[in-house]
Amino acid sequence: MKKKLLSLCLSALLCNMMPAVSYAASDVARSDTMASDITITHKAGSSGSSIETANATTPTLSLSALQKLQWQPLNTHGTQSIILNRTSQQLNDGNIRGAIAAFALPANQGSLEITLNSLIKDKQVFSPNVLVFDEQLHPAAFYPSHYFRYQQPGIMSTDRLEGVLKLTPALGQQRIYLLIYTTHSDLQASTQIIDPAKAYAEGVGNSIPNIPDPIARHTETGTLTLTVKSERDAGNIMIGQVFSAPTPKPATVGSTQVISAPVITAPTAISHSSTSSTVKPVLNDTEQYFNDAIKEAISHGDIDKALKLLDEAEHLGSPTARGIFIKTIKSKK
Repeated sequence: MKKKLLSLCLSALLCNMMPAVSYAASDVARSDTMASDITITHKAGSSGSSIETANATTPTLSLSALQKLQWQPLNTHGTQSIILNRTSQQLNDGNIRGAIAAFALPANQGSLEITLNSLIKDKQVFSPNVLVFDEQLHPAAFYPSHYFRYQQPGIMSTDRLEGVLKLTPALGQQRIYLLIYTTHSDLQASTQIIDPAKAYAEGVGNSIPNIPDPIARHTETGTLTLTVKSERDAGNIMIGQVFSAPTPKPATVGSTQVISAPVITAPTAISHSSTSSTVKPVLNDTEQYFNDAIKEAISHGDIDKALKLLDEAEHLGSPTARGIFIKTIKSKK
């Protein structure tokens, strides 16, 4: 039965009948993708629908404003703490207010999983929004503040706002960019948190006392923790383009509203735009990453995963993934 299945897969490939599967995000992030890839619980109590509406659109940022920012390099291992205060970079543009954090992430290490926490201290919290840019500083994904939900304290964690971003950089890029900021609308809101006595009673299984929960005020400053790691699975949002095409609208996560994208010309300092419809050369380490993943999936009998990896690799321009798939399938027969 197994040999028959492998033969069918091989025949389908050779006949070029395999349907294409795109991992690039559409204009609207699908709710089923979010449910499977992102785990968030406990919505911030007093961040109402008015704030969600106010922050539902991508901010329009000029190229000159983006070029003035200092983009801090960020590795794909460990957790980094960021203190936003009066000495941090500031951006007051449109609805954006106060301290910001700007990061440059490697784009040649496969899909990225980014966990962003904003810690609640002294009943105050920085309510984050995240705008993701490709290598040419084109906006590609937008995470409004209501995407980052309140998390109760645990044994090793404190009260916080948390969100998980899953991104897949297109091949041929060296880096993508992450801008974290808050807005004037967010500063008018607050987050209801759990009373410490309630949290303790819930943790030890005691009766939960009937006492009011405190409110955390949203501020222009705060403390963030950022954990970035590479992952083998396909990401949630495709960052950047493989083929030259009109600038797409950024995918908005946490909202079903279609977002209008600002038109931003790639800066000369970091622009690597392609003027032809050909695929950018595949980086050797990224191509090897997909080839190894395909062989490993087949060796474990996970043909479905191998096919998805193959499709993603070819979608991003790999010239060797199909040959690796066919060769590995034949060796298993």
